[in-house]
Amino acid sequence: MSTAAIPGAPLPVRTPGSRARGRHRRPERPEIPSGAPALVLAVPATAGPESRSVVEELLSIVRSEHNGVQAAVGYLPGDSAEAGGGEDRTVAELLALAAEAGLPMPVLVPLVPGPHGFLTELHALAAEYGAPVTDALGPHPLLAEAVHVRLSEAGLARADRARLFAIATAADGVVLTTVGGEDAAAAAGITGVLLAARLAVPVVAAALDVPGSVAAAVNHLKETGSQRPALAPLVIGPEADSELLATAAEETGCPSAAPLGAYPTVGQLIASTYLAALPAPSAEDLARAEAEAAAAAESEGAVEGVRGAHAATEGPIGQ
Repeated sequence: MSTAAIPGAPLPVRTPGSRARGRHRRPERPEIPSGAPALVLAVPATAGPESRSVVEELLSIVRSEHNGVQAAVGYLPGDSAEAGGGEDRTVAELLALAAEAGLPMPVLVPLVPGPHGFLTELHALAAEYGAPVTDALGPHPLLAEAVHVRLSEAGLARADRARLFAIATAADGVVLTTVGGEDAAAAAGITGVLLAARLAVPVVAAALDVPGSVAAAVNHLKETGSQRPALAPLVIGPEADSELLATAAEETGCPSAAPLGAYPTVGQLIASTYLAALPAPSAEDLARAEAEAAAAAESEGAVEGVRGAHAATEGPIGQ
């Protein structure tokens, strides 16, 4: 069981529970030790229908990929009436509740693909409670994969380079757009290199929140020979104003893919970032895990033995 089953417990902490039985059970990942702190997905936005739909789907992916992960969502402070739900918590509220309950401080995973102004505020808040904060989710090959898929969904790139059919609307140059200023654009350039390798077209990065940055990037592509440049948001969703994306497409006259949203690899990246921040399991934890695995294997062996004996006794009778 976990503290999620205890009334009034604000943040669940994974505790040992009964193992699932059967040869087809899905084992819990050994990377998550007993008593591991919760994962708090720190969202750089207030709670609302759009941000809530993205983060809830991402957490669903995290939980399905890593059985045993206990997770919650922390938003920025906002108008609770406008947010439309009394169950939404801010990051500050979750940290305060964890401290009051005497629970381990949760691991804060910021929902941003790179540098962002939100991180300064998040680190300052975490320092007050001694909570760990992971790095941003990017740059990372999984983000390049997600951008590639969004481009293909918009008809701006082939889904697979191995398929040699042509797409008339395919872009011959891509501007990877992000938010967070020039630092974010510089970091996005690394993901851009990975994306360029996947698409076999030039990719440059630009910051949506720096005036003229996207237009300059588009002009650069045109000057170097691109005739059909396109915009590819390196944006998950909540961290950027949707108007910035629309304005960039309108001002440059370039088609744009959709934000990454709850693409599965983003959820996988959140989980792996959290797991990497957990302390290494102690010798006692490893010994306990080995003992549980041995006991489970012995129990299953006994069950299989009974089934085999039962089948042997029934065989002659059925003949």
